[in-house]
Amino acid sequence: MNPFIEHEINLTRRQFFGNVGLRFGGLALAQLLGQQGSGLAATQAADQQVHAALPGFPHFPPRAKRLIYLHMNGAPSQLDLLDYKPDLARFFNKDLPESVRGNQRLTGMTSGQKRFPVAPSKYKFTQHGQCGRWVSELLPHTAKVVDDIAVIKTVHTNAINHDPACTFLFTGAEIPGKASLGSWLAYGLGSESNDLPAFVVLTPKWPEGSNGQALFSRMWGSGFLPGRHNGVAFRAGADPVLYLPNPNGVQRDDRRLLLDTLGQLNQQQHERLGDPETLTRIAQYEMAFRMQASVPDLVDFKSEDAATREMYGPDVDKPGSFAQSCLLARRLVERGVRVVQLMHRGWDSHSNLPRELGNQCADTDRGCAALIQDLKARGLLEDTLVVWGGEFGRTVYSQGTLTQDNYGRDHHPRNYCMWMAGGGIKPGISYGETDDFSYNIVENPVHLNDLNATILHCMGIHHEKFTFKAQGLDQRLTGVEPAKVVKGLLA
Repeated sequence: MNPFIEHEINLTRRQFFGNVGLRFGGLALAQLLGQQGSGLAATQAADQQVHAALPGFPHFPPRAKRLIYLHMNGAPSQLDLLDYKPDLARFFNKDLPESVRGNQRLTGMTSGQKRFPVAPSKYKFTQHGQCGRWVSELLPHTAKVVDDIAVIKTVHTNAINHDPACTFLFTGAEIPGKASLGSWLAYGLGSESNDLPAFVVLTPKWPEGSNGQALFSRMWGSGFLPGRHNGVAFRAGADPVLYLPNPNGVQRDDRRLLLDTLGQLNQQQHERLGDPETLTRIAQYEMAFRMQASVPDLVDFKSEDAATREMYGPDVDKPGSFAQSCLLARRLVERGVRVVQLMHRGWDSHSNLPRELGNQCADTDRGCAALIQDLKARGLLEDTLVVWGGEFGRTVYSQGTLTQDNYGRDHHPRNYCMWMAGGGIKPGISYGETDDFSYNIVENPVHLNDLNATILHCMGIHHEKFTFKAQGLDQRLTGVEPAKVVKGLLA
């Protein structure tokens, strides 16, 4: 039985009022102690590491100390961005061969189509960098950093629809309730920052007219892990965290005193009931107090020099823009935050793909490239892992009407492109290969659980040894089926 419910059932009226009296008495006593007690508690709290790592973590020396995950929610089209298929032009408007499509499942959006006409990309691809990477004209800024990134062409997943696919991407399971990647890392490795959360989520604005899929908190939730390892979502806009300033007439020392007294009461409650979420409440109150001082400086971009601002482009001055969110991500990891998850919506192009995909790339391309350049210039890329990608790919055949200038693409979980850069990743490489239609994998498949195992490896964690007992199982991010670290991606 829940210990709190069991306790409340057995609580008598006399015990209830007696405890209430003791609590208010304790609050009054704390207020009488005044500034001296407050200052002592604040000093003690400042000396403690707020986000401590688990004993024995990391398992081995990490190549990456922090993670920035750039999630393009809705699934970018690999065919139009990074998986160059020049021979597709001769198949324009011809049916996708049955031998290629096979018995693979389709979504309800295209399963009823009488034809599956091949839609080659309308965009020009050119080679870039010393590695000679083929990149679409939609990504001119990413093309400048191809020697710093590893493009993975053969990522594949289990789910074919957005919600379960996103849940699987971040938690290793299609069923809600599991812990997210960022929460696992916050739980195992803690954070170097005492004044900011270990795991921060950014949800920037996206272009109008795009098909923006919903974002669910389970994508950054702690699941069965203690609640204090939830990702802390910053709002898109000029005020990323609400209610940071104290009310009129309330001083910081007053807030410290109240927080210390509340912490003592919560600690007593935890000792009586053993509810782990009481510790979460204590930690959240303390972090909120610390963020009152740290966040205003964090989001004050006036200290950034002109060259940096120019690198991110004019949108960097727009609150809540993708460019500003990328700069904020760098500032967060620079201050010791372990994981930053940046969620950009609007990539679900079932129709009018050229217009929608063009808008999405124009909104994100410069920021992504600037983030890599910025981290590299500051010496942070070497031990910061950056991951870019969506939850699945898009079909080579057109959904709906196909013309020379317009087409749509349905969901395609069989293969799609992601890229990684920084901490422990071999730069300037392409990993894996797909068939001539970018419909099936022909060399070096990378399952999403393999990708997560590789991310954990770069962070110094053995994925099979990183478990948490829940629901009678030793839960782990990479699931119960075999997963492997992709050694071909490692520097």
